[in-house]
Amino acid sequence: MPSSSKQERVATLHREIHTHNHRYHVLQAPLISDGEFDTLMNELRSIEELHPELITRDSPTQRVGGRPSDKLGKVRHPAPILSLGNAYGASETRTWFDRISRLDSRVNDAEFVVEPKIDGLTVVLHYQNGVFFQGATRGDGEVGEDITINLRTIRSLPLRIPIVPSRPVPMRLVVRGEAYMPRRAFAEWNRSLESAGERTYISARNAASGALRQLDPRLTTARPISLLCYQVVHTEGSSLGNQWETLEYLRAMGFPVSDVSTRFQNLDSAVAYCKSWAGERDTLDYEIDGMVIKIDDLTLQVDLGVVGKDPRGAVAFKFPALEVTTILTDVGINVGRTGVLTPYAILQPVKVSGVTVKQATLHNFDFIAEKDIRIGDHVIIKRAGEVIPYVIGPSPESRDGREQPARAPSECPECSAPVARRENEVAIYCTNSACPAQLKRNLEYFVSRGSLEIEGFGEKLASQFVDAGIVRDVADVFSITKAQLLKLEGFADRKAQGLVDAISSAKSRSLDRLIIALGIRGVGQVIAVDLAARFGSLGALARASVADLETEEGIGTKISHEIVEWFSQASNQRLLRKLKQAGCWPEAAVQLKSEAGFLVSKTFVLTGTLPNWSRNQARDFIMRHGGRVAGVLSKSTNFLVVGNNPGRKRARAKAMGIPELDEDALRALAEK
Repeated sequence: MPSSSKQERVATLHREIHTHNHRYHVLQAPLISDGEFDTLMNELRSIEELHPELITRDSPTQRVGGRPSDKLGKVRHPAPILSLGNAYGASETRTWFDRISRLDSRVNDAEFVVEPKIDGLTVVLHYQNGVFFQGATRGDGEVGEDITINLRTIRSLPLRIPIVPSRPVPMRLVVRGEAYMPRRAFAEWNRSLESAGERTYISARNAASGALRQLDPRLTTARPISLLCYQVVHTEGSSLGNQWETLEYLRAMGFPVSDVSTRFQNLDSAVAYCKSWAGERDTLDYEIDGMVIKIDDLTLQVDLGVVGKDPRGAVAFKFPALEVTTILTDVGINVGRTGVLTPYAILQPVKVSGVTVKQATLHNFDFIAEKDIRIGDHVIIKRAGEVIPYVIGPSPESRDGREQPARAPSECPECSAPVARRENEVAIYCTNSACPAQLKRNLEYFVSRGSLEIEGFGEKLASQFVDAGIVRDVADVFSITKAQLLKLEGFADRKAQGLVDAISSAKSRSLDRLIIALGIRGVGQVIAVDLAARFGSLGALARASVADLETEEGIGTKISHEIVEWFSQASNQRLLRKLKQAGCWPEAAVQLKSEAGFLVSKTFVLTGTLPNWSRNQARDFIMRHGGRVAGVLSKSTNFLVVGNNPGRKRARAKAMGIPELDEDALRALAEK
């Protein structure tokens, strides 16, 4: 038998690890480093290996465990897990309110709670004496599938409810929540699948749902699933009077709860809040298709009853549809700057979220083959926020036999050169490095804001210059003369002189900006700054070996090979010589101020408009002083740099305890 000291140590480790898991995965406010957390986990595993009788259901080591099941069992819910009626817009929401107020006059004085309608998988979580022991899907609302073993893999799900002095742990507690894949985690997971040559996923919801229904929990744990909870289905030993109190109760019990949820004194305020999220939904790290308006008083909710499977005391305020069905009339092909042939759908025009859509992304030709998408098919398309719409898949049941397969081409549609496919990649490439379409895309990238930032030089001019034969590679940009421009349509003296001056000023851009402009696969802003600081010139970088490059943090074998291969190509060597002759050859990089500089290794996020810097200028300043710039807030963010008219990031940063800096404070930090 283990000693009492071992038992006490295991109990202590349970408490500490559960606390740190909650702070990391729910509050996003860790108290210890990853290494310190791993030390605690390793100690617990060591004790449990020697004393398996100390392993309990709520042990942190049991998040992933158990053998694969042959099938999923069934779980009967302690109360119906109801769906929601829908209201499309303010008018239908008012109709819902008028209808229920006629049933019960108390509705006229009711308060409301508004919550995000998360597009995930509904889960029902069972706790006995504070310990998680069973979890299920919604199923038909009465009976769901037993997915207990897979739910244990979700780090934000508490395996044991922490003891809170003001809230005794109930003997029995059943909680409803939504399991989902965060947007950023889903995108990163898809990129890792693509890098490994595996099939990627279109829908985060389907990926999460499929993961939680896996028969082998080891497959589930590889998927980044999170959880948000919003309802107490059943409890013993505790009573709750309203929905807002329920959310606070769940939060106090250690459950993750959305910080978007808000209480309102009247329906008009609740509706206004719902409408405000229609255009902001993509700022959240999870998919939503609307908001849920609930009467705050739980007794009134119950008294209003249920119609069908929809409770009368709540309604889903649905946003305009993001998914619609239309006809695929043809498949077009874009040729990118690296020669990749990307198919796109040419559609029968259809409105999505108030916008008429005529084209949509088809991802790649493997996707077309896998989904068996045919020209003439009825296809489902989705538009999320301002991003380009994409095809989800076809509706085979709508086919009449006239549909035609959409096959991958054998030659480039722009230059008729043969196409090829790299080993372990889904992309198809044009083999002609002189392909006009590639040159146009390369030229657009070379002069773009994120690269050399030549003002007034965009997609239209790139196409015009290539078609006119003025530009045969990107280095020709620096040979463009005013006389040449004046011969072209659309150029008068002032415009021509302005562009020549902008091109000339671009020669003085920093080395890291020029490295970015070259368009080497895998080399973005962070890596470009590191390469510039390490090698000091394009000449030195061109002589670097794979071994030299791999010593740089963040540059792996694949990117190292891409860099070496780019500089080894004869056409690129000619390009470098032309750049040097044209005077676009920054010999010295802006070095990091010091390895001990205050900005070194710190992560910054920008929001709002800075008074004296563009977004790129601020980013360059931070990176040249050793810092990193991210697009989204996370637990690794050190500072939020705030300008005029900041977005929602500011409120979230305050909630996460991330300090703010203005432009002057950022400059001052860099001088420390």
